[in-house]
Amino acid sequence: MNHVFVGLGGNVGDVIGSMVSALNALDRLRDIRLVARSGLYRTPPWGDKGQADFINACALLETGLEPHDLLAVLKEQEKKLKRTKTRRWGPRTIDLDILLFGDVEYKSEALEIPHPRMTQRGFVLMPLADIDDLVMVRGRSVRDWLREADVAGIKEVPDQGGWVSGAVSRS
Repeated sequence: MNHVFVGLGGNVGDVIGSMVSALNALDRLRDIRLVARSGLYRTPPWGDKGQADFINACALLETGLEPHDLLAVLKEQEKKLKRTKTRRWGPRTIDLDILLFGDVEYKSEALEIPHPRMTQRGFVLMPLADIDDLVMVRGRSVRDWLREADVAGIKEVPDQGGWVSGAVSRS
């Protein structure tokens, strides 16, 4: 099984509800298990600033799937949750990105692992650090990357809408 960190975000509609739905749906799949989820963060828009703030989080999954197969599953979840492509960095109901896939380094037209811009984005690093601030990305820990990241305007959001951060228990 591979440990995979996934970034989640959105700024249209019930974003937290969409993220909860996506993680629950992924956890019900045979080849994916939800291990942990970060806290929630309200984030000013990045790239395209003329839109509402985003809610961002990260999750740790275990999967037996290969990277491209997992990407297809994530894109299917986005589609089920009514994600439509508008413009780059534009508004969306949900975004699911593979950030890290074990120790895999991979690059294709459709997928790059580690995610190519994750070390520049406080809205990725802060929730990722909630789960594991010592995980390594390009030879440095998330904690180290976070010290240099722009975190201006990013605020933690209390658990709500069915979101519970931390390790996921299996009773």
